[in-house]
Amino acid sequence: MTQSIPGFDYQRVAVADGVELNVAVGGSGSPVVLLHGFPETHLMWRHVAEDLAADHTVICPDLRGYGDSDKPAETGPDVYSKRTMAADTVAVARALGHERFALAGHDRGALVAFRAGMEHPDAVTHLACLDVLPTLDMWEALRGVQAAVGFHLYLMAQPPGLAEQMIQNSSDAFFSYFLDIWTKDPEAIPPAVRQVYLDASRNAVPSIVADYRASAGIDIEHDRDDRAAGRKLTMPLSVLQQDWGAALGYEAAALWGAWAEDLDHSTVSCGHFMAEEAPETIAKALRALIAR
Repeated sequence: MTQSIPGFDYQRVAVADGVELNVAVGGSGSPVVLLHGFPETHLMWRHVAEDLAADHTVICPDLRGYGDSDKPAETGPDVYSKRTMAADTVAVARALGHERFALAGHDRGALVAFRAGMEHPDAVTHLACLDVLPTLDMWEALRGVQAAVGFHLYLMAQPPGLAEQMIQNSSDAFFSYFLDIWTKDPEAIPPAVRQVYLDASRNAVPSIVADYRASAGIDIEHDRDDRAAGRKLTMPLSVLQQDWGAALGYEAAALWGAWAEDLDHSTVSCGHFMAEEAPETIAKALRALIAR
């Protein structure tokens, strides 16, 4: 990839046997880890990361299977489970000298962040999740014809083979569709950045599908186990979302409230790619969260 976050240093960080992540690091101060969503890379945080770097050490990895990070083969359901990717996140922070850190994730990255908060409360001091529901709630909310908005979730939930072939054969059209339909401000993702996302996604189809496949299987199991045990997020949690509930018939704040002891939920008036469409709003919200 030719695009980078200005002023940030790049390095590869080992997180597991044979797996290294591409990580951008900038600024100084208390650490904040930012996890990107689909179909993007760490570059989606460029504006927010530069803002936060004035007061914080900001760490922006490409998730395993995405961007310039390693893309291990899907030899089993654990390889791309959010539990595994959450462990990657903690490993990155520790490799950089941080045992405790604030964590924010968008979309897929928010699911990883949620799992990190559930399983590593000793490491995650503050948590922010942007424009998602927890995996179990997401599947329960999708029903009837309204579920068509999440057609890609069902496509990539299929056994290995067909989805990968279909997407690879029309990868730019497939990934461009989401960049177009989920964006209210097209100028928020300029052509050079858009090309980075398309190139990165085209080169990661099997691992991206594996990530989504995990969310239709093992990730649900982990959420169900937590729900049955009554486990909750114990750190301050901020959730920023579009008003998907109005269209799909659920109350997002209530769903998130069942998982959190300390929740601040708000609706943001922008498209799905809110860190790019409303970076000042997101940076302000993250600063307010860390101050709690």
